[in-house]
Amino acid sequence: MRYLKTSEAATLLNVTPATLRMWEARFAFPTPQRSAGNHRMYLYGEVIALRDTLRAGGSTASAVRAARETLAGPDSSLIAALGGYDRRRADGAMEAALRSHSLQRCVEGVLLPTLEQIARQRTLESAAWAFAARWGADWLRRATRLVAPRSCSVSIVLGDASRDELDLDAPHIRALELFSIRAGVQVMSLSVRGAAGLGDAIQARRPDLIVIAGGQLADETVTAWAHLVRAAAGPMPIALYRRADQLTRMPATGPTLLPNRASDAHHRLIELGQNTRAAARAPAFPAAHDSNVAMFQRPPDNHLRRRDDYRQAEGGLGA
Repeated sequence: MRYLKTSEAATLLNVTPATLRMWEARFAFPTPQRSAGNHRMYLYGEVIALRDTLRAGGSTASAVRAARETLAGPDSSLIAALGGYDRRRADGAMEAALRSHSLQRCVEGVLLPTLEQIARQRTLESAAWAFAARWGADWLRRATRLVAPRSCSVSIVLGDASRDELDLDAPHIRALELFSIRAGVQVMSLSVRGAAGLGDAIQARRPDLIVIAGGQLADETVTAWAHLVRAAAGPMPIALYRRADQLTRMPATGPTLLPNRASDAHHRLIELGQNTRAAARAPAFPAAHDSNVAMFQRPPDNHLRRRDDYRQAEGGLGA
């Protein structure tokens, strides 16, 4: 893949670096990567696509939208390869896409739309979908093993509630794992069907967040699994990915619904995990002023009397 420095991208687009950063903040496009020195590095393919749409005239917003549509269309070579049951050609199509697009763009703009198109046109019961779905799951796992993760302290347990690899949600779940691990999140992915020894697994990882992904397994199965996780790890937030229902019996004050788009979902779960860690580090109450220290160290006598009265009343109720 070819990347451009901020100055190079700005020159190609005939704008200032400040304008380019403003577009990033306003439109999230072009989306820069970060170099080892934390400098912005823009993907050449995104910059060229935006340059071409800007030349066509119209507003910046419409040019950004058109550039995204240009980059997001399913790749015909990948569709042809999967339609021909050719794994090597499919791998080659993705390698070609990676030469001009970021990994995220390739997954969300090429791989996932292609799989959805095959499922829609051939149906989930077809041999074409069975082949394409298994290839997609394998490709995403290989990509996950090859990524160089950044530093991130968030740890999650991902409960996979999809049916199997032929479930339409399965590639989206693998994409969420890929993006999260690539961002440095510690991900322990478990099927919600597996409950034996779950406490040992949770204690080994001590997660900040539970993510339940996929909508095929019944609420009863998912809820029982979540109860076991929280029994081992204690209270923690629960997030739902590609599971539309709110699971009314879920052991939480209210699960967070993650966006269906894997990249958006992984950003949101990182935010949730970091908020959980920050809350755990926060003191239970503000530090007392020196003049009030005695109040926190020793309750006043009338408070002690009320506490003793309460204990006597409690003993009477239990008699």
